[in-house]
Amino acid sequence: MKAALLLALILGACAPSFAAEAPAPQNRYAATIAPAESFEVNGMLVERHGQRGSPMILIPGLSGGSWAWQDTVRRFSAEHVVYVVTLAGFDGRAPMAGNPIDNARQSLRQLIVSRKLDKPVLVGHSLGGALSIAFAEQDSALIRGVVAIDGLPVMPRTESMPAAQRAAIGGAMKARMASSSAEQFALDQQQFMRGTGVVDMERADELAKLSARSDPGAVGEAAAALIAADFRPGLKDITVPVLLVAPYFEPDAVQRGLTREMAKDYYTSLMAGTPKLQVVSIAPSRHFVMFDQPDMLADTLRGFLKSL
Repeated sequence: MKAALLLALILGACAPSFAAEAPAPQNRYAATIAPAESFEVNGMLVERHGQRGSPMILIPGLSGGSWAWQDTVRRFSAEHVVYVVTLAGFDGRAPMAGNPIDNARQSLRQLIVSRKLDKPVLVGHSLGGALSIAFAEQDSALIRGVVAIDGLPVMPRTESMPAAQRAAIGGAMKARMASSSAEQFALDQQQFMRGTGVVDMERADELAKLSARSDPGAVGEAAAALIAADFRPGLKDITVPVLLVAPYFEPDAVQRGLTREMAKDYYTSLMAGTPKLQVVSIAPSRHFVMFDQPDMLADTLRGFLKSL
């Protein structure tokens, strides 16, 4: 597959093009639950919910913010102390110099150590899932488990590429986003949400407006770092249980000739070597499982937490 085509797939550029629409007076997904406490750790915003129970840390994906986790906070903060983080450069946060994944990994470690959190469970979506896996490879002793929601140790469909080719694709994405106007970035977010993000188009448009609040340059930096990364060699070092949530949406998958079982097997293959791995397929759902199938995701999370 040509690199340009692969880049288009990753960007979601193969989705239909839609004209930008005037913003609605209200965004029903923008309202967030008031946290009990909020503070910063090394450029990362942390919002704490709940007063008792074992801790959870929720990590959004590329261009995400706490808005992605409101349903999870609502369902789990009575039983767990829930920390929702927003990474530097995302959702209105100022960008930070350096490798975004390394920065975020250090910030998470600082959060856990400085707050003396008792082995939290990391729950990450997309980039947040990959970050959680990478964190567990080095710091399993600090956590109780990992949940990766459509987040993998290597970018899908790049697993057979040499490192230099993945880095080149990431570099092209970084350059494209760095030169994007606010209008173009907002349109890119809409196309991604409609083509890959969620099933419902009205919801996709509202969520795209939230993801467009991120800094395009910071999103490009993080995307480039994610595409270039390959955390598979360290999977064997993870000593805690790992739950991988694999979404499946048949209308998309059939275009690539994938059945639900084939898609699950593919995700499992990318996690080969993980000592304590569970892979759960959730359907029908696109990338943002927490919006497409909140009940299924909550039941899956609750079952995993009880097993630890």
